[in-house]
Amino acid sequence: MLPFIEIFGEHISTYSLCIVTGLIFSGMLLYFTTRKRRDFSYIQIINIPMFAITGAFLGAKTLFFITRLELFLKAESWKNFGEIVSEACGGMVFYGGLVGAILMSYLYSRLAKIDFWLYADIFAPAIPLFHAFGRIGCFMAGCCYGIENGWGFVYHNEYLDPSVNGVTRLPIQLIEAGLNILIMLVLVYCDQKRLKKGSLLGIYFIIYPTVRFFDEFFRGDEIRGHLLFLSTSQWISIIIFIIGVIILSKRYVFEKDKYDRRLKTGNVPEGYIYNRYAGAVPPEEQYKLKNP
Repeated sequence: MLPFIEIFGEHISTYSLCIVTGLIFSGMLLYFTTRKRRDFSYIQIINIPMFAITGAFLGAKTLFFITRLELFLKAESWKNFGEIVSEACGGMVFYGGLVGAILMSYLYSRLAKIDFWLYADIFAPAIPLFHAFGRIGCFMAGCCYGIENGWGFVYHNEYLDPSVNGVTRLPIQLIEAGLNILIMLVLVYCDQKRLKKGSLLGIYFIIYPTVRFFDEFFRGDEIRGHLLFLSTSQWISIIIFIIGVIILSKRYVFEKDKYDRRLKTGNVPEGYIYNRYAGAVPPEEQYKLKNP
């Protein structure tokens, strides 16, 4: 593996580089999928990610801490307490980041009085794309590794868990990265069909947890924890899958008349005006524009 690369004499984490690359490509995807739309505000496209990133960081750290809670129960004295805290808070879990990002975005949407489901669909395809680069970063860093296998990659330079080195393992990180790319393509395709608001997030909540549930059987690391016969991530996958089914059921079965379909590309919602900088501006905010 290649956890670090040297640039101008500085050792840079390859995982961090993958995360930055993922953010760049996700931003490009947002640009290409929204450049002809007129039903949203560009201001919110900037504001929402700032809150989402904060929520993602806190959520990812919190869930990782929960999965490592047993370390505190095994603490023998205060002497090694600092090391235990460092280890328990030293990683992140994707599901925690996903839930944290969505909750923080929802909270911001309520405070800003904007349509959460509209922006959830706008950002939905970028989630698996960003995650794909994150999984590539996991592969480079040597974490989230697969089970021992007859074919795959032999791990080297893994400093977090040296026992992993010298063993051929299934590249489950790269497999999941590829599947995330496919999920992204499915969501981009569905986005062109003018589905009801919230549909893309619901579809993602069904497809990805299904992928994650099964690929957990091929994970070789134990750091994410287990409960009964399933891993922590598999239990979370089941919960998110159920939420996805509920979201789509409300839109197309139980409350189908409540949710509108997405506007045609280029249309502006009734009562809104379009501004080249702010996008679609709701009536209560139009007074803020100097040149509407």
